[in-house]
Amino acid sequence: MKFCKTYQEYMQNQQQQNLPRLGFKKLKKIMKTCRQDCHSQKTIHAIKTCSDQCPVCDGMFFPSLLNEMSDVLGCFNQRAQKLLELHLASSGFRKYLFWLKGKLHVDHTALVQDGRDLVAYALINAIAIRKILKKYDKIHYSKQGQLFKSQVQTMHKEILQSPWLIELMALYLNLRETCLNSMKAPALFDGCSLTFHDGKPSLTCELFDSIKIDIDLTCSICLDTVFDPVSLTCGHIFCYSCACSAASASIVDGLKAADPKEKCPLCREEGVYEDAVRLEELNILLARSCHEYWKQRLQTERAERVKQAKEHWELQCRTFMGV
Repeated sequence: MKFCKTYQEYMQNQQQQNLPRLGFKKLKKIMKTCRQDCHSQKTIHAIKTCSDQCPVCDGMFFPSLLNEMSDVLGCFNQRAQKLLELHLASSGFRKYLFWLKGKLHVDHTALVQDGRDLVAYALINAIAIRKILKKYDKIHYSKQGQLFKSQVQTMHKEILQSPWLIELMALYLNLRETCLNSMKAPALFDGCSLTFHDGKPSLTCELFDSIKIDIDLTCSICLDTVFDPVSLTCGHIFCYSCACSAASASIVDGLKAADPKEKCPLCREEGVYEDAVRLEELNILLARSCHEYWKQRLQTERAERVKQAKEHWELQCRTFMGV
């Protein structure tokens, strides 16, 4: 079965969910129109010219694809965030807040099913994007499709780069350990695991259609396993305290207080701190898997945070007193 038909059938089965989708047939029609226009020129030169500049593709194909990718990513992030909030609310202080809102009951089996559906939605759209861009390059004798894919990654529109996908991976591993008194959790990912190489952890997952995710969980600032991990909008993961230090912001004020001109320590992109995502499921997973390290690091972090808190309030008091 051709992928276009597979994709259409999948999205039709999801109609009740009201999920955004790629206009796969529409995009193929745009390329078909472009190809017919090029072949009407009856020269190979005319066809190859389209690889550099094509009014049809520049004005319709890429803008349409980018808008649809943004809608898909936004929907996935929003739904994944809500699902993860429900799981995190099933323990600790948050459960009382959710109890007050009438949302205390959390069905872990339903959470895994919802997570599986979200993952399937992310994957099939990632594959659809990959295939439509590959077809674009084949028709146009170009690499503009691959170039567009790279540009999309720098714009943070690539769904496989979403921090919420990382959180869903961590959610599955957490549920696998604790779900319903050691009952086996239904499979959310195939081949998803937390692995260690020379003591350094990484989150790996082999997904459908040869898609593989391999996420290094070493902070590039302190060169240790990320503690209280945070994902910047550029996709790079750091310890929260290390990210605050790199952004010239105190832990008390947090990353939202960072200057918009502050850059990511790795890619040097500006404005990546304000919308950073705290990876709480990943934090739980690493705390379980690196118990001794976590215990030592927690003591060090507490001491540093108490120190910064005291300095912060002393400064606030001096400012208030006009000293």
